Amino acid sequence: MWRDVALVAGRDLRIELRSRVATNQVAPFALLVLILFAFALDPDTGVLESATPGLYWIVVLFSGTLAVSRSGSVDEADGVGDALRLSGLAPAAVFLGKAAAVVAQLLVLELVLVGAVGVLYDAPLAGFPLMTATCLAATVAIAATGVLYSGLVAGLRVRDTLLPLLLLPVLAPVLIGATRAFEDAFGADGIRGWEWCGLVVLFAVVYVVAGCLAYGALLEG
Repeated sequence: MWRDVALVAGRDLRIELRSRVATNQVAPFALLVLILFAFALDPDTGVLESATPGLYWIVVLFSGTLAVSRSGSVDEADGVGDALRLSGLAPAAVFLGKAAAVVAQLLVLELVLVGAVGVLYDAPLAGFPLMTATCLAATVAIAATGVLYSGLVAGLRVRDTLLPLLLLPVLAPVLIGATRAFEDAFGADGIRGWEWCGLVVLFAVVYVVAGCLAYGALLEG
């Protein structure tokens, strides 16, 4: 099964490397949004510093939605989805492979964004163990939920607009938990960041299990 997971993930990553959508569109979009937030909020008042964790994860969430939408649209081109159904690969392996490819792209983007908030927002980048654990858990949650809902709206003509409408409310707990954990990592007092990180881990586990169980029915549908 894990060989099939690596096969699907490698295929999606090769497609992204050749198309360069992530590097030429998603990453510049994310950096541009961070810069616009910096212009919109006056850094002299300290508002920007206190809002940095939330702004960071809002940008990651929007960028993750674009990456998931892109991953789903690849399967709808030239009958790739039908080929996957007839390939004999386990649906759970297809789901895990597609989610792994999105995780790899988002982790690279998040690393770039951490450096960007350090430079643009002068954020105190401390608490690396908590930041790393939160990034891993939240990224898995976003990828698993996104791939699952992308399969749900596959084939619909309004999938590009419907997917964010369905996905963003569902990912609200991830946004809240990851933001609170980052606030602790950035040095805010009285916030138990590891407990919020645990909430994000729980959310990720639930959606990974749900995706493995339900993705076969979504592929057939």
